[in-house]
Amino acid sequence: MKTRDVVIHTGERFEVPQGIQRIDHRSTHGWQLRYGGTKLYSDGSLGGAAASLAAARAELLKRIAKLPAPSRLQRQPSGHKRSDLPVGISGPVVRCRPGSQTMDSSLSVSLPRYGQTPLRRSVFIGTQNTYTPERFLAALAKAVTLREQAEAAYQRAATKAKRAEAQALREAAGAPQRRAKR
Repeated sequence: MKTRDVVIHTGERFEVPQGIQRIDHRSTHGWQLRYGGTKLYSDGSLGGAAASLAAARAELLKRIAKLPAPSRLQRQPSGHKRSDLPVGISGPVVRCRPGSQTMDSSLSVSLPRYGQTPLRRSVFIGTQNTYTPERFLAALAKAVTLREQAEAAYQRAATKAKRAEAQALREAAGAPQRRAKR
């Protein structure tokens, strides 16, 4: 899991994991957990910055073990998208293949992959002679299914990676090892 060095207002230095932020503002001093909601761990009520960071880190590890990883996938179409097609689907793309006199059309689907570049797949609709609204709707349904399956696989891979990072953080901190439920 990504960590960073943080120097607080007292001059103490801490190695802080991603998902925890330092709050030092007027009379508020503590660590804010930002994973599956927010929660402030105050230095004053927990006995200092080190104790409040330890409490925030323990809660972070618990939340990672039971919550899915936050997804960075786009959920809504961009405002400038001209079609009513869902996110990750564009088209229809009309083209004439080399050596053919017939135009064909297809939908283009972006399939996200965690930690890798997305794949681009085409879903055939029909040729200029066979294109119908029914074929378009069938191709759109297939494209939506492909996209949903890819998003689900992306989410599973992101959660698995996040939990592996949490396990490494737990082992580095010397905390007791627990296996997350899958």
